[in-house]
Amino acid sequence: MTDSLEFIVLATTKVREGAIVVHTLSREYGRRGFIVRPGKKAAAALFLPLNILEADVVENPRSELWSLKGIQTLDSLSGIRSNIHKNTMTLFLSEVLFRTLREGAVEDGLYEWCVGSILTLNALEADYSNYHVRFLLELAGALGFRPTFQDIAPFVAEHAPQMRLMLQGSFSESMLVPLTGPVRNSLCESILKYLEYHTDQPIRIKSLSVLRELYA
Repeated sequence: MTDSLEFIVLATTKVREGAIVVHTLSREYGRRGFIVRPGKKAAAALFLPLNILEADVVENPRSELWSLKGIQTLDSLSGIRSNIHKNTMTLFLSEVLFRTLREGAVEDGLYEWCVGSILTLNALEADYSNYHVRFLLELAGALGFRPTFQDIAPFVAEHAPQMRLMLQGSFSESMLVPLTGPVRNSLCESILKYLEYHTDQPIRIKSLSVLRELYA
């Protein structure tokens, strides 16, 4: 049995020669892994973090690990792939989604929000250095936590004024909040602690160190 599926790439795991598990986010399945046997040339380009793809799902009655075939790109995301800063952000944002979302949990409207967020980052031509901070705040809202300043303030410490501006301003205003690299990094760590508290699970983001180097 096959069904067409639109999904976002969160991560990949090599399982054996010529096969990988693609960890995806979709409207139908939430976060779910699928087995894929890509050609060597296609794998790197197709399965970059936050790529938006479409494929046929092939169910396996003997296993919960289904496979994907006929994979196609729905958007080239040229505005991201041609920019090292945006590419680095996608490493971080995809890992946050992968570590935060539980396997099989379907959050209403989350997929649509993620697609919109990816396309927004792709379209921005300037003033996107704060984007990953705003993304984390909006992710908390998309997961149903709706952070207020009073709610998140205990996690923020000395950067409370900057967090207030990021929370209370419009998207455009939040992109223009003057933040140094260390402050951005601190705000990201604070929001991740907030998400840990509300999801009741540890969120260890390896790519956060890459962002620290990018925004030192």
